[in-house]
Amino acid sequence: MLFDHCAECQRCCHVDAGYPPLEVSLTHLETKQHGRICIQNACTHLGPQGCELGEDKPLSCKLYPLSFEPQSRTFHFDVDCPLKVPYFEQLKDPASQASQHVSQMVSEVRQLEKSDPEFLKTNYAIDADYFELEALPINVMVSF
Repeated sequence: MLFDHCAECQRCCHVDAGYPPLEVSLTHLETKQHGRICIQNACTHLGPQGCELGEDKPLSCKLYPLSFEPQSRTFHFDVDCPLKVPYFEQLKDPASQASQHVSQMVSEVRQLEKSDPEFLKTNYAIDADYFELEALPINVMVSF
């Protein structure tokens, strides 16, 4: 399974030495629930099997390794994520985990465009500053 590797890798939940802390962007509702999440070295919610927040995991974390750019309404991918090659390959299959992930994120983004567009702007600004992003292949772009 594609995302099974995430619990082992946990790269996205760590900040390498010498890099500034990563402020996890939160929706209005997540801010009420979590207050603030900032990764100094390793996320405080990271356990041996991955994130311990379960269903309460922030959307920006669920979205990763994708990032949504609200101005162009396009999705980008963190090129340093080890899942890049298998993720892009799976996008050719509409029933794959990668395709399902994109579909789920499209649904979440559509809701947030109405309820919390500032989150989308803030999340992309953080992602664009922190990660090296690459647009998803054009043949998998999702129309809204």
